[in-house]
Amino acid sequence: MPPAPIAAAQSRQLVPFAFLSASYFAHIGFFNPYLPLWLKELGLPIFVISLLTSVQSFTRVFAPYIWGAISDRTGERVRLLRYSAAVAMVGSLGLWISGGGWWLGFVLLVVFIHTSSMMSLTEAAMAHLVAGDWGRYGRIRLWGSAGFLLTVFLAGGWFQYFGMGHFPAWAGITLLLVLVATMRLPDVRETAVHHKTADEPVMPVLRKPAVRWFFASLLFHVMAHFAVYAFLSLYLDSLGYSKGMIGALWAVSVVVEIGWFFLQGRLIGKLPMTRWLVVCGALTALRMATTGLLGDVLMAVLLAQLLHAFTFATHHTVCIALVSHYFPDRLRGRGQALFTVIGYGFGGVAGVLAGGAIASQWGFDVLFVAAAGLGMVATACAWQVFKVEHPEA
Repeated sequence: MPPAPIAAAQSRQLVPFAFLSASYFAHIGFFNPYLPLWLKELGLPIFVISLLTSVQSFTRVFAPYIWGAISDRTGERVRLLRYSAAVAMVGSLGLWISGGGWWLGFVLLVVFIHTSSMMSLTEAAMAHLVAGDWGRYGRIRLWGSAGFLLTVFLAGGWFQYFGMGHFPAWAGITLLLVLVATMRLPDVRETAVHHKTADEPVMPVLRKPAVRWFFASLLFHVMAHFAVYAFLSLYLDSLGYSKGMIGALWAVSVVVEIGWFFLQGRLIGKLPMTRWLVVCGALTALRMATTGLLGDVLMAVLLAQLLHAFTFATHHTVCIALVSHYFPDRLRGRGQALFTVIGYGFGGVAGVLAGGAIASQWGFDVLFVAAAGLGMVATACAWQVFKVEHPEA
């Protein structure tokens, strides 16, 4: 444990990261749940909506690793965050222009190229500062959940009362807050490294069996969750839930997420990280099956949303911890980028496109049952990680 003055200085450095986390997830909290509903109000069909919502995942296939590699080589993580926030905010002004699906796709591409890597850069900088103290990490990350909770609840009521027409204004204002937050970050610039030094260590890590199984589990786990991220609002809307109730159900999931992040310093050590990975996968399968089979039962959907504490919050911390373990020091930026690329990039694109096709052909309930199957595959891969890391168990 560092001496008190050093610990206090580290805590002061982390406060601006809490502000950034809160503002970034405040943007995500309204944007991701309500983008499909806004696109629906514009008169676009379900499959086109799924294509447009997949743009975010598409950018996560390549953008985070590029930004991560640049940050590893230059050490300029904070400056890159500021640049990304500024371009995203200006790009969001294009949402005011009525240009059809192709135009919206271009605008979303510009915005998401610059926002899709922001959290991987932030996580890399935070991992350096918390130095394995996941209790402290949770207390910072919960502010992101609080920001998400605030806007998912407020936006649900706003859009219910005023309609979806103000969606572009919400985008611009929340991205402005993100830009302000990046300007308040401490300069945690690290010493730049040469190209060869930065690239050589990556492949030996990726060849490790535990790392390969970990990324496989991550892929299927996140792919399953895109049933929630991209289609839950549309699913509940089709079942007759009001926009206010949809926002409330999203809010419930974030409340338990905040609770986990607040308590995780005392809870995360109860099991090995690899064991937590298995638990999170199994509960994901249960959550998706419950949502798909009992979507018209409010209490069942509520209970499924409560599982978000494990299927997202616990899983996220476990993944950040494992990535920090497998990709230490100057591999950190690319390790966090690979987490985003494989999970939210490839997993997101596959989840949204396949989900849109399944929902269009067979309905949202079948989509969530299919997501439950992906959760089971994620659990099996997580079990392989546990076996590799704990052969004596």
